Parts: sequence; structure tokens; C-alpha cells
Amino acid sequence: MRVLGARYRYKASQLMEGSEQATTVSRIFDITMIVLIIANVLAIMLESVASLAEKYGNEFYWFEIFSIVIFTLEYFIRVWSCPEIKNKGYSDDFKGRLKYILSFPALVDLAAILPFYLTFFISIDLRFLRVFRILRVFKLTRYSSAMNMLLKVLKEESSAFFAAFSILTIVLILTASGIYLLEHDIQPEAFGSIPAAMWWATSTLTTVGYGDVTPITPMGRLFGGLITVIGMGMVALPAGILASGFSAQLKQNRTIYRSKLIQSYSDGVLTEQEKGDLELLRRELGINEHEAELLLFAHRQHQHSQDGNKAIHAPKVHQRCPHCHESID
Repeated sequence: MRVLGARYRYKASQLMEGSEQATTVSRIFDITMIVLIIANVLAIMLESVASLAEKYGNEFYWFEIFSIVIFTLEYFIRVWSCPEIKNKGYSDDFKGRLKYILSFPALVDLAAILPFYLTFFISIDLRFLRVFRILRVFKLTRYSSAMNMLLKVLKEESSAFFAAFSILTIVLILTASGIYLLEHDIQPEAFGSIPAAMWWATSTLTTVGYGDVTPITPMGRLFGGLITVIGMGMVALPAGILASGFSAQLKQNRTIYRSKLIQSYSDGVLTEQEKGDLELLRRELGINEHEAELLLFAHRQHQHSQDGNKAIHAPKVHQRCPHCHESID
């Protein structure tokens, strides 16, 4: 019975996490879950329209029940089969499963279903519940390599982002303080305090400039123009870090895939299992099929070139007569 249970658990892990033996089936499962998640997000948005909620309230309710059942089954099956996930260290005990439950993907899955079950125990404002349900969109991070890449970039560049936002915060405080000193006597209703002036400072630094609050003194306008110019550079800081991080992550992903490709093709042959592993890695890293084929083609050409050079530089073996031992080449 235990062997049978382990077999089903392994198959469940293959289906949900993907494997070389279940690539097609797991892809169908992924597409189905992506469609369901997008449908949930659309339903939550449409349900916020009062006329639609009144007309189709019953349909929205039963679709919510259906989605909760699917997401709940998915969550518990993932927790049950997590020890089969390769290279994650989830053991088949309470500690190992707790490690999986506290991982980011599992917390997102839990957040997708938890608000519904909380309504049975505590009273929750339905408007708050509707907004909280929109967090289901984060379940797409499990199926989207681009969103996974974004999370990796944010994690790896966290120190740079912290430094950039620290600079932005300092500039924001200085800007609000400066405009307060220049304008609070003329416009006490708009710049009566430094916290009140932060609204103008924020809209000016981000170059949005709503126009609802503007300086009217000559020095205030000069200061505002200077802050607008500075704001262009300030806003570019996080964007530059994000773009640089994406570029570095793409390069790193290509390097990882190329290393795996070289390792798999070291004997000059790709087995079906190696092809499956490479396909899973390609999908996980977000490398398109054309680029993967080009990398394989380039590696084959490089290997053939090296083999040809070895043949050219190989020492020539002279054949000799077995009787007189003279060369017969």
C-alpha cells in the first residue's frame, strides 16, 4: 500500500511540477490552471460592477465555489507530493512539508483560498474579501517564467533597489521641506506643513504634475522647475536597475542552459531523458525553442570543429613491412 501511495504521489508531482516523462500532460495542466486563474481575476473584476453583480450574482457565486474546490485540491495535492520535487529538500515528514508550506509559491496558493474559508469563522467585509481574492493573480508566477524572472531580479537587486528608494525618500523630504519654506506663507492651505507639501513633492518628482497644487511665487516656480528636472533622473534609477537586472538574469539563464546542454551532449548523443530534462529547464528559464535550437546547433558545430582539429593534428602512424621493417606508406 505504501509503495502504491508513493507511486501516485510521484505521478502527482510529475503532473504539477513537470518532468521528462509527463511534459505534455503537465503542460495541459498548466494551461488549464492559467485559464482558470485568469477567469477568476476577470470574474472578481466584473463582480465589482454593481449591475453585473446583481444580474449574475448566482453565477459568480457558483464559479467561486468551483474555483475554490479546484484550488483547494491543488494546494493539498502539492503539499502531499512535495517530497518528490527534485533538488528542493522537502522530506516526507512534518518538518519537510512545513518547509514547503512556508515557501513563496505555497503561500500564494494558500492566499488564494484562505479568505473564502475565513468567512466561516470570522465576519469579513465582502468588499475587503473581493479585493483580497485578486491576489490569485500571483498564482500565475508558478506558470510564468517571465514573472519568476521578475521575482528573481527583485530579490537579487534588493540592495540596489533599497539604496535607490532611500535616495528618493531623502530627496522627497528635502523637496517638501524646500517648497514649504518658499510657499507656506502664500498658500497655507496647500503648503501649510511639510507632510501636506509631500503630495506636491511626490507628483513633481515623478514628473506627473497633476496641477491641483502649484507654486505661485517666483522662487517657488524656479524651485519646482529644478525639482522636475531632478525628478527625471530619480525616476530613472529604479527603471535602470530593473532593466540591468533583467539583462543579467537573461544572460545567467542562457549560461545555465548552455552548461546543461554541454553536460548532456558530452557523449555526442542526447537521450530521451536528457531531451526531457533540457525541455523542462528551457521552460523554467524562459528560453524560447528557437534560441534553444540555435544553442544546440552552435554546440554541435563547435564539437565537430574540435573533433576535426584533433584528427588533423593526430600523429601519423607509419605502417612497416613485417619482414624487412621498412615503411610501406
